[in-house]
Amino acid sequence: MFTGIIQGQGEVLALRDSGTERRFTLRPLFTLPSIVDGESIAVNGACLSVETHGENVFTAYASAETLSRTTLGRLKTGDMVNIERALAMGDRLGGHLVSGHVDCLATVRSVTGAGQSLCCRLVFPKEYGVEVIAKGSVALDGISLTINACGPDFLEVNIIPDTQKRTTMRNWRTGTLVNMETDLIGKYVRSLLGAWVPGGNSAAKETEIAAKAGGLSREMLLRNGFI
Repeated sequence: MFTGIIQGQGEVLALRDSGTERRFTLRPLFTLPSIVDGESIAVNGACLSVETHGENVFTAYASAETLSRTTLGRLKTGDMVNIERALAMGDRLGGHLVSGHVDCLATVRSVTGAGQSLCCRLVFPKEYGVEVIAKGSVALDGISLTINACGPDFLEVNIIPDTQKRTTMRNWRTGTLVNMETDLIGKYVRSLLGAWVPGGNSAAKETEIAAKAGGLSREMLLRNGFI
């Protein structure tokens, strides 16, 4: 679990492909002490596990699924990435709860000045619009951001100067692809309400059907995770 508060940037030192999978060698450009093999580190918002590590360097593996859903497959040697270690129990939750499981790719449509901040508009696949709300949270390339405005297939966020300095966001241009993770709590709410929205989950629909048929029972509720 992460918070979307980027600790710093890292450099892609090497890439090694194995079929449809890839291993990355990454060098944090900030102090990242006591790395442990097997720990989770978010790279541009995608949760990866440390395989090996050395003096301020570590390697991580990305499966074909991860490469197909994120921008990691587009990285090249020398590219910069956003890095965040997993949240430790008792840490400050400065951003919002981020799982590191990217939902989709969003495309930067515009970047305009807004005082010292930058206002960015991004578009994304319409099926995720129900999980995006004004003044809600979203993770873009791992950065926890507040949604200023949104529609069925777009959102707007403001990037303050400190975020511009700490992250790869300052390199965003029209057409840039970024990893997008919608709000974790919102996804659970959507799933639980699935019986009442188009394309909802089968467990909630089974509950509704059973209730109408007089078959609502403790066993059925337990089976579908409602209690």
